[in-house]
Amino acid sequence: MMKVLIKKFQIDMEVKSSGIEFEIRTPDNSEQIGDCYVTMTGLIWCKGKKGKANGIKISWEELTEILKSKSAKKVAIKAVQEAACT
Repeated sequence: MMKVLIKKFQIDMEVKSSGIEFEIRTPDNSEQIGDCYVTMTGLIWCKGKKGKANGIKISWEELTEILKSKSAKKVAIKAVQEAACT
């Protein structure tokens, strides 16, 4: 199981455009895997220590389309696994 840390936390009830940043680390805390930003427009994944501007963006609409069905989620995960092997 990964270790997930909140890097910045504001008490606002609504996620703002700058979003919330989560730091994802290995379970033993020895390595930073990346950062995930949750914003009002979607998610941004930054592998390693890449900056937010260089991250992979996905809108809430795209995410909900992927997660609507188990088969769509399975296809998305398989595509990511295949891309990692190349």
